[in-house]
Amino acid sequence: MSDTIHTLSTTGMTPKRQIQSWIDGLTSLCGHFDVDPLEASSLEGRIDYTSVSRLKLCQIEVSQHRIAHTLARAKANEHPYIKIHFQTYGVSYFEQEGRHIEINPGDIIAYDVSCPHSIISPAFTRHDVVIVPKALLRDRGFPSQRMPACKLSSKTGTGRIAHDFVHATFDEAAKLSANSAVGVADSLIDLLLLPLREADTMFDRVGPEAMYVRAQFFIREHLRDPDLCIDQISAELGCSKRYLHMLFSERGTTVSDYIWQARLQNCRQELEAHAGKTITDVAFSWGFSSSSHFSRVFRKYFGVVPSSIHKAQQGTVASGEH
Repeated sequence: MSDTIHTLSTTGMTPKRQIQSWIDGLTSLCGHFDVDPLEASSLEGRIDYTSVSRLKLCQIEVSQHRIAHTLARAKANEHPYIKIHFQTYGVSYFEQEGRHIEINPGDIIAYDVSCPHSIISPAFTRHDVVIVPKALLRDRGFPSQRMPACKLSSKTGTGRIAHDFVHATFDEAAKLSANSAVGVADSLIDLLLLPLREADTMFDRVGPEAMYVRAQFFIREHLRDPDLCIDQISAELGCSKRYLHMLFSERGTTVSDYIWQARLQNCRQELEAHAGKTITDVAFSWGFSSSSHFSRVFRKYFGVVPSSIHKAQQGTVASGEH
């Protein structure tokens, strides 16, 4: 039979023991990490995990925290894994080699665990993780040495198929024979590689569609930067501002419109989800520098003022408390 489901939970432990238990759990799965509960007094977390052949599958939920694999701990043979992280609840912030990536529900991030990195989750999160030994990727001709972090989507296409298969594999893992587990693991790796290969191919091309997707990724990753502008985007992507203008105009928009519309969408989601934050706090956190300008463009885009959404959410929370 394949491996059974194992569980690690920090419930009922002292805060100091919670942190050490979380470190021990991560170490047993993919290597040593520093763990910081940020400003919380405790670290409430649970990991359900299993093995299918040489793959490790995890379902993780945890309160606010930061984990980090630091340069001081980096050894070439200590973390020989690629991690495929499917965010299912909450927002996390990933940093590696100067890249900052926001991970939202429906996002996938694939990255080299051996390269120093950190993940900050400022509030409760859930995510599914597949830990893949680099050797299995090399066997399939996929370049895994110093693989740059790659953000994908599990909402559509091959990403969604891969995530659905991860769930099914986790649920049935304990029922698989040893031979079946090998076959399922091989199929799962091939499925996981499909979106990675698509991204690898896309980013190697220099055509307009690939450049537009790269621009979208960069904008989404830097939406909170109030100085985000076309100069910064063109410098990062190595193309002219005129070329960027053309890419977006062919799709019926402009670079600046795309940026503020994406910011407004995130602001509305945050206003609907977090009644405790003020409208100004939300607007400024997403790159707006004027609350009056934010309210004006918000109303123009959604047809309602942000205060109406904010008040409705506060009312929902208040009614739920009675």
